[in-house]
Amino acid sequence: MPKDFSRARRVGEQIQREIADMLQSESNDPRFKLLTISAVEVANDLAYAKVFYTLLDDSQDADNVQQALVKASGFMRKQLAKRMSLRIVPNLRFVYDKSIAYGASLSSLIDKAIEQDKKKHVEEDNDNAGKD
Repeated sequence: MPKDFSRARRVGEQIQREIADMLQSESNDPRFKLLTISAVEVANDLAYAKVFYTLLDDSQDADNVQQALVKASGFMRKQLAKRMSLRIVPNLRFVYDKSIAYGASLSSLIDKAIEQDKKKHVEEDNDNAGKD
């Protein structure tokens, strides 16, 4: 049974903080300014880390940002080696996290449905008031 605070999980949380800091403070790439690191999953042997990211600006091209992150991954890995005391620094794999955008679109659909329902009830109330 895995421990609640396994080493891989702690390393993942630290990597998440460090990469977020690097992207905000050390990167001059404007594509990274509206990017959030949502989670990091590290393999138990610490060889690989999946870095999940979201884009705060819907107009940004996710593929373009993905390519930029892949190009910058070597630099980030070297920085992680300097910032963290790890014997093995994981290879970084970047994965676009669609859950935030999906949640926002669901929320928008729910808001529209509620608004339509309110309008329908107002119209029905007005129709019923005219019949009395």
